[in-house]
Amino acid sequence: MTDHILTSEAELEALYGAPVPASLTKEVPALTPPYRAFIEAAPFFSLATVAPDGLDCSPRGDPAGFVRVVDDRMLAIPDRRGNNRIDSLRNILRDPRVALMFLIPGKGEALRVNGRASLSVAPDLLDSFAIDGKPPRTVMLVAIDTVYFQCARALLRSGLWTPASWPRADTLPTAGDMLAAARDGFDGAAYDSEAGTRLPRTLY
Repeated sequence: MTDHILTSEAELEALYGAPVPASLTKEVPALTPPYRAFIEAAPFFSLATVAPDGLDCSPRGDPAGFVRVVDDRMLAIPDRRGNNRIDSLRNILRDPRVALMFLIPGKGEALRVNGRASLSVAPDLLDSFAIDGKPPRTVMLVAIDTVYFQCARALLRSGLWTPASWPRADTLPTAGDMLAAARDGFDGAAYDSEAGTRLPRTLY
């Protein structure tokens, strides 16, 4: 398997050939009206961050519109309650480069944003993102460098929005199963049994 490893961009380009013209046309340095509409309709995105000692990619989700378009070069995103590992936020403090990929259920295309992030604790800004009277602890401001859409091939191939292709939930490992496998003696069954009340209670 390791006998045929590519080692140069020249080898890679010779294998794949020239980019499809539309793949270059679609990349712009600021939000167009369609790109803005896509972000405002998206209830979910993945956030990739980088730091000298590691990488992180984590999910972000809330009701559609939770990512606020400040203008065509800036996004504002609340950091909702989580597990307090704050890996992404630590990375942003050390290296502001971020990549975001937005998904809309049922939509084949994805939208990608690359930029530089900072973390704001401005009281008025935090309060403007409050839900049930609970503001986020920080708001991530993303200065956009580039934005472009990803074609539908990956989502079509994966059947991500096709329920008939989904595996049965009861055949998959639960959060408790994964925790029990990671730590001897962990009561995974108890953890799972509490999820129904724990998760709704701790969303915000």
